[in-house]
Amino acid sequence: MGENGGVPPSHPPPPASPLDAALARVGDRWALLVVHALLGGPRRFSELSGALSGIATNVLSQRLKALERVGVVVARPYSERPVRMAYELSAAGRELAGALRLLAQWGAAGGGDEDQLRHAACGTPVEARWYCPACDAALDDATVDDPGDDGGGLHFV
Repeated sequence: MGENGGVPPSHPPPPASPLDAALARVGDRWALLVVHALLGGPRRFSELSGALSGIATNVLSQRLKALERVGVVVARPYSERPVRMAYELSAAGRELAGALRLLAQWGAAGGGDEDQLRHAACGTPVEARWYCPACDAALDDATVDDPGDDGGGLHFV
């Protein structure tokens, strides 16, 4: 039976989709803002706290630990006495840059043309597109397939 009266240990259910899996790792406001703040390179706790207006230090600490646990952030000591850490993105964390840019672009869409991401060379607002390198073709939602999809929206492979 076990110490808990025969109740099986609590395990979170497996993610229902790739989007569920992503949200389980970085699916809250502060986690995404921490990742964004680290895109420019390693930062100390105090630097992160200053860069993230409105975050409580205990919330920042929790998010950093959670992001480290799921392999998005790496903590490296820069001082032994007292122990102090600098935080940086892992390779998996750096891969979130594109997703964050897409979210920022989506968020800017309602804010007017001046908030959009722009091509540095000419200043034109940029557009994100799905692309198949094997076919050398731009794709739309209807041509991106997920065998388990119910047909209602964005499809993941």
